Amino acid sequence: MMSSKEGGLASVISYDNLWNILKEKGITQYALIKQYNVSPGQITRLKRNESVSTHTIDTFCKILDCEVGDIMKYIRDDNENQG
Repeated sequence: MMSSKEGGLASVISYDNLWNILKEKGITQYALIKQYNVSPGQITRLKRNESVSTHTIDTFCKILDCEVGDIMKYIRDDNENQG
């Protein structure tokens, strides 16, 4: 998962909801690549919860007719600071 530490707190951005919505709408990764011209590299980055551009997020919101918060979630990981 992508993480960054600011002010001593670790955080991650999760795209798990994106995959759930794609499944609900019946949109495959193949369709993302062939019909919507999403690059395989961007799909891989999203699967790994790595950083992607706001353009990529915008593209998915248009494809899925949804809001940003519907496909991505901010998770503060306070466990990384323990120990």
